[in-house]
Amino acid sequence: MLAIETKGLVKVFGKTRAVDGVDLAVPAGTVYGLLGPNGAGKTTTVRLLATLLKPDDGVAEVFGHDVRADPDAVRALVSLTGQYASVDEDLTGTENLILLGRLLGHTGKSARARGEQLLEAFGLTDAKDRQVKNYSGGMRRRLDIAASIFATPQLLFLDEPTTGLDPRSRNQVWDIVRAVVDAGTTVLLTTQYLDEADQLASRIAVIDRGKVIAEGTKGELKASVGVGSIHVRLRDAGQRAEAQQLLTRVLDADIQLDSDPVALTACLGGHATEQAAEALAQLARAGITVDNFSLGQPSLDEVFLALTDKEQAA
Repeated sequence: MLAIETKGLVKVFGKTRAVDGVDLAVPAGTVYGLLGPNGAGKTTTVRLLATLLKPDDGVAEVFGHDVRADPDAVRALVSLTGQYASVDEDLTGTENLILLGRLLGHTGKSARARGEQLLEAFGLTDAKDRQVKNYSGGMRRRLDIAASIFATPQLLFLDEPTTGLDPRSRNQVWDIVRAVVDAGTTVLLTTQYLDEADQLASRIAVIDRGKVIAEGTKGELKASVGVGSIHVRLRDAGQRAEAQQLLTRVLDADIQLDSDPVALTACLGGHATEQAAEALAQLARAGITVDNFSLGQPSLDEVFLALTDKEQAA
């Protein structure tokens, strides 16, 4: 069963096609990653699916309900956690959840009980009577997600949920996402963090300039740009340009210059081990000293760079 299905989805703002013919098929009960840089169209896609914007063209359905023809039915099934916390900073954690519960039709007693249950599950019991403005960024994010699942949704939109969080808080949010999915909720996760998509999503759509440029499992996306990835770290940064030219010729591949001034990376084809051995031999013959070398599966960072480079070249 599909939680989300879109065909040719389009949204235009002036002369900008923010969403340009997006096709998605999101299986129910999974985390589906929408991966792309800032301005790629991720948030606009989420807003279209959540009925906050109307599509200009194409079809979008959530559990079989058309977002234009039956928006009320869609809203009854979904919940959205945006990029910025939507809780009231002047209220306590408990007060925020009780207020939300009353707005959803719960009695005061029922709203308090559900709120306390969520605060405990999200590790916020000790801070429940503290004003939210005194929470850390990670605590606010956890409270925001707790609010989003006060009434358990069939589909939860998480729009860049860990932006600005420290590594510990990010891991806590990831654990929450996994628990939400284990409870039966489908999650559409937008992110610009490739490791986040790698950790959480069973399938990923890479979006750039409003278009889906690749889609599949993590393994399928990695295989699409090569079966292996070679990482080379030189002793002398002054030799990197020469090493890049040599490796481009020997490997017949695009060589990426890493942020480390002595490092280079390339995705390799079906004979990765043989190619890597030949590359090292050629570097040695040229008098280029290699301090560190590794061969492994391409990372999602390398996949994204390779895919977006191809898109820009086209």
